[in-house]
Amino acid sequence: MSLSVALRAFAGSARFAQALTLLAVGLAFSTHAVRSIIGTAGLIAAIAGLVVLCALSLVARWRAVEWYGILPLTILVFIGWCAASVLWSSLPALTAVARVGYLIAFAFIGVYIALMRDTIQIVRAFGDVMRALLGASLALEVLSGIILDVPIRVLGIQGAIAQLGPIQGIFGSRNMLGFVALIALLTFLVEWRMKIVQRTRAVLSLTLAGLCLVLSGSPTTWFALGAALVALLALYGLRRASAPTRWRWQIALLVTGVVAIVTAWIFRIRIIELIDARDEFDVRLELWREMSRYLNLNPLQGWGWVGPWPDAPPYTWIELATGRAHGSGLNAYIDAYFQVGVIGALLFVALLGVALVRAWLLASTRRSVVYVWPALMLVAIAVTSFAESFALVEGGWMLLVVCAVKAARDMSWRDALERARV
Repeated sequence: MSLSVALRAFAGSARFAQALTLLAVGLAFSTHAVRSIIGTAGLIAAIAGLVVLCALSLVARWRAVEWYGILPLTILVFIGWCAASVLWSSLPALTAVARVGYLIAFAFIGVYIALMRDTIQIVRAFGDVMRALLGASLALEVLSGIILDVPIRVLGIQGAIAQLGPIQGIFGSRNMLGFVALIALLTFLVEWRMKIVQRTRAVLSLTLAGLCLVLSGSPTTWFALGAALVALLALYGLRRASAPTRWRWQIALLVTGVVAIVTAWIFRIRIIELIDARDEFDVRLELWREMSRYLNLNPLQGWGWVGPWPDAPPYTWIELATGRAHGSGLNAYIDAYFQVGVIGALLFVALLGVALVRAWLLASTRRSVVYVWPALMLVAIAVTSFAESFALVEGGWMLLVVCAVKAARDMSWRDALERARV
């Protein structure tokens, strides 16, 4: 066997794809730690190397992939509009192109994962990686706050676990830790229900995720957790309803959801006070008010895609006005609006909305419990996006792409049209 044939066989193997998936999920959700330890250049080099490996694996397995209708048009159009925003970006051309490339890199990795691994394998990968990341976070917090009693400044760990938090682990902020813990908690629940892990391991994993979620002290995560648990209960009922009556329950749930959202909006101040999130809400409100001043200048096309906020105008101007450093707009919908205008915001909402509807219908009609996982992930992303911009960058964006592609593969309107013609 020649060397080229051997390399092609290795790159096209299932074990290689499995290893790349674990590496991709781990890197996407630990970018803060990687950047803190080896710098931005090291992180970019790691991502570039991962993209190259994913591309080699994809080429090696090219013929085994069913390409028809694989990529949702909503992803392609949103990325295309972000790329077009380079033309009117407030950043230098090369910097703007690099930041769009950063978005595309994580999208490509997400597409690779969705293509190369089935949903059960993806759930396994996320479960294994989340156990490692949350375990490492908790261990470092104990080391910093109890054993050594000194902060680990290189990772931003304050060592507040002795005071029961808030902690941030290796993720840089308590809200990011809360988001990861929520994803992990839902993933561990699906693992347990599918019986792909032992009961003891499932219980310990759920305990780890719950402990990290509580110690993070993230009010935004509690909103998302509540929505995810309500969605889980709704799916539990829908999956047991008879097929002829299921559509009536779907409509009833939709109406109930709309009423709940309207009610929550009316009583939003009271709810915020009940969960002791007034300070965080005031910070966000001040930021959004300042952003609205600049939105009035470029409402249609925005200021150009940047992803994580750079140290450049108008972002530095907003930070000066609010007196705080911000890495994002603290709301994925408003952040998308600010960066790529009303068109980009609508495209992002369409991407998330279409993916959620597809995943929800699959979760409520397919027998396998594994279909519940993308729906729960998208519910968590959609709700968290009201208070954070995780869905636009790195791990959150990659997870959104994975779920959108998986939902599109199993429920594509293009496939439906093709069957209708036949």
